[in-house]
Amino acid sequence: MRAPIVVVLAGLIVGADEPGPKTTAARPEIVAASDWGSKPQPIPDSRKQTPKFVTIHHAGVVWTARVAPEVFVRNMQSWGQRDKGWPDLPYHFLIAPDGRIFEGRPLDYEPESNTKYPLAGNVGVEMMGSFESQRPDPRQIASCVKLTAWLCDEYRIDPATVRGHKDAASGQTTCPGKDFDRYLKDGRFVSWVRATLEGESPAIDPGPPLPGGPTEVIPSTAPSS
Repeated sequence: MRAPIVVVLAGLIVGADEPGPKTTAARPEIVAASDWGSKPQPIPDSRKQTPKFVTIHHAGVVWTARVAPEVFVRNMQSWGQRDKGWPDLPYHFLIAPDGRIFEGRPLDYEPESNTKYPLAGNVGVEMMGSFESQRPDPRQIASCVKLTAWLCDEYRIDPATVRGHKDAASGQTTCPGKDFDRYLKDGRFVSWVRATLEGESPAIDPGPPLPGGPTEVIPSTAPSS
């Protein structure tokens, strides 16, 4: 079992020249869809939305690091178009084990889902891996915190409303997996987001494994290809 890793968040822009105490969460570095080779199909205007919630997912597929994250993202897009009839990725952002954030479908269109719940207003954030049987890499958690803080700031979303897929689609899924859902249920994830919004750099400590939960951290990312 790996020794715990603690990641300290950075990368905030503070409006020091502006009056008042407001701080601004910087947009984290994101791999643009054009850079990973996205081939989206047109999304109907009827699917347009205004972001109101951040809903967190895991891929639900064990990550083995046999392919590069950009290959995984391209494969997911192709699968969705071929097998599900989805014009683009089901998520707006996807986070690799090494913490890289990949741009998915445009934020002004609602996501897709294999479960039934109101999709309009949701920003779908997916982390690669299966957190029923793997532990997230601390870099994934840190990137998810930074991304969520920026989304909350940009779209005036209350961090208290950040939720897991299982909370949006009650009784239909275990997503985002018990080893990430723990941070949503005990309030740590929201506390990290709030601290980031307040201009702090919170230490991301994943803590020990859950009793009966996964013990192995998701493996390192495969080289780009």
